[in-house]
Amino acid sequence: MKRLLGWAGFYLLVAAIILYSVFPFYYAIVTSLKAGSQLFSVEYFPTAWNWDNYVSVFREQPFAHNLFNSVLVSFAVVALSLFFGVTAAFALGRVQFRGRGLLLMTVLAVSMFPQVAVLSGMFELIRGLGLYNNLLGLVISYMIFTLPFTVWVLTTFMRDLPKELEEAAIMDGASSWEIIVKVFMPLMWPALVTTGLLAFIAAWNEFLFALTFTLTNTQRTVPVAIALISGASQYELPWGNIMAASVIVTLPVVVLVLIFQRRIVSGLTAGAVKG
Repeated sequence: MKRLLGWAGFYLLVAAIILYSVFPFYYAIVTSLKAGSQLFSVEYFPTAWNWDNYVSVFREQPFAHNLFNSVLVSFAVVALSLFFGVTAAFALGRVQFRGRGLLLMTVLAVSMFPQVAVLSGMFELIRGLGLYNNLLGLVISYMIFTLPFTVWVLTTFMRDLPKELEEAAIMDGASSWEIIVKVFMPLMWPALVTTGLLAFIAAWNEFLFALTFTLTNTQRTVPVAIALISGASQYELPWGNIMAASVIVTLPVVVLVLIFQRRIVSGLTAGAVKG
């Protein structure tokens, strides 16, 4: 009886966590399908499917262009973070040199600074490079918080790979780059998928840098575009459009997590690899 109550309590707790996590997104979907006065009525199940909000999001502002900007910036951040992360992880995890531990701790410490602490300095850097209101400026600034995490996780993963694989590749005349690409990377796919997806989510959802470093609608990403959606007056917000835009922005992340969930779990739970 005690075991049965324990299992019941466990599943109730899991159900409560799922409800707490999923309900805001579900209610956003329900609200995005309402129009007019229905937006201010509490309904947990949609009685009518109204897609006007989704149409008006793309008709009233350049939301499709904002989506393209977010996709371009996020994939560029992921590609650069993984490239620099893998190469840095090889140096920090496989090459013996003095100060390696201190350097790794410094990389981790960089990620502990809040965005607002580096905002003014980053603004001056972006403006000095002539990248203000430019997507490349967003890519560079986003890597401040994606690259340290990527380097740390990939270094931990690469450090645990068997030395015999590297020694065998060196005996076959493989260069360091060939060892990274042909030997280590096939074994690191779970970690690469996990860190890449987390970097994508961070870049996709980033708001402060995108708001500060962009000026025109054609260069803004979707978080800023949603925040700047306005109604007929400053006191009237089109909640239906805002909810529809939020659902559109959230769906790609949900789809990616569902597709790569096994890789993510294996990447987060991977322990030491024994040769």
